[in-house]
Amino acid sequence: MTTDTAVPPAKNTDERAQFEAVFESFAKDVINELDKFRVPAEGKEHIKKMLYYTVPGGKMNRGLTVPASLKSILKRDLTQQELFKAQILGWCVELLQAFFLIADDIMDSSITRRGQPCWYRVPDVGMTAINDAFICESIIYRLIRSHFRADPYYADLVDLFHDVTYQTELGQMMDMLTAPENHVDLNRFSITRHAYIVEYKTAYYSFYLPVALAMRMANITSESAYDQAQQVLLPLGEYFQVQDDFLDCYGAPEVIGKIGTDIEDNKCGWLIVQALDRCSPEQRKVLDECYGKKDADCVKKVKQVYKELNIEGVYHKYEEDSYTRLTTLIEQVDEAVLPREMFTTFMNRIYKRKM
Repeated sequence: MTTDTAVPPAKNTDERAQFEAVFESFAKDVINELDKFRVPAEGKEHIKKMLYYTVPGGKMNRGLTVPASLKSILKRDLTQQELFKAQILGWCVELLQAFFLIADDIMDSSITRRGQPCWYRVPDVGMTAINDAFICESIIYRLIRSHFRADPYYADLVDLFHDVTYQTELGQMMDMLTAPENHVDLNRFSITRHAYIVEYKTAYYSFYLPVALAMRMANITSESAYDQAQQVLLPLGEYFQVQDDFLDCYGAPEVIGKIGTDIEDNKCGWLIVQALDRCSPEQRKVLDECYGKKDADCVKKVKQVYKELNIEGVYHKYEEDSYTRLTTLIEQVDEAVLPREMFTTFMNRIYKRKM
């Protein structure tokens, strides 16, 4: 990929609008570069449609966190070039997210994502989406090479993306081995197994990665600094995923942008492991008979057990306890190494979210 992408003007004070402008800029470069590989017009149009359909459009919290974190670490406004490069890394995180979600939706046979059909369900896409996911991942490394090859931390960025991608794939693997759709065995589920899946499948790429990228841009090399960041960000990622599990069951589809299918998909989620830890033998029998079945009546019966066990109330207590725990962890961060305000901002962005 060429390195002559123009830096969009930093006149607009809206961080989201500036961030979206960078997507338009690099997406154009990605499409134009396809000529170098003699990609026919049909292929170019497909990739353009895929990028615009799968990459922007979400909340973009992961991507926006990179420039916000860099600003917090440096304790000053970013230069135009710093902002642009941080936004490029932010979009690399969003591309990684697109890579994971395209594949995840296929594996889960999901119906909607962000209020529209999943990419693989779009007419004439189908299983081509698997290759599209690979393309999203490849673009990450082309962008990093294009914009960071001359920087001393270039190899660290590449290593970071490789490590976090691998960690996430391990989490996805354990999620699928624990809860295959075609074989329901709730004996495989546990609070401990759920915690592992959450840490590896979600926390590293959604919470640790954006901050670690900003730390690399700030030339932070101390391993203790990255350890401190993980001590806060991984529990924060757990809280986020538990929220996601809760919203899958109790959130309104028109608000959360998808139809929750965790019960039907036999997901090892927070709600079911909490129910298994509390249920009576009779309730356990209902869960064994109904969980993981694509049947509306079975879903209702599982939700009835959740109601009887007041899982919604258990969640709200967990949410309050998590906020207290995370606040304590943030207070323990060495301010001389990392700004606590950076973590507080991150936490407040997701606390009691509805989508």
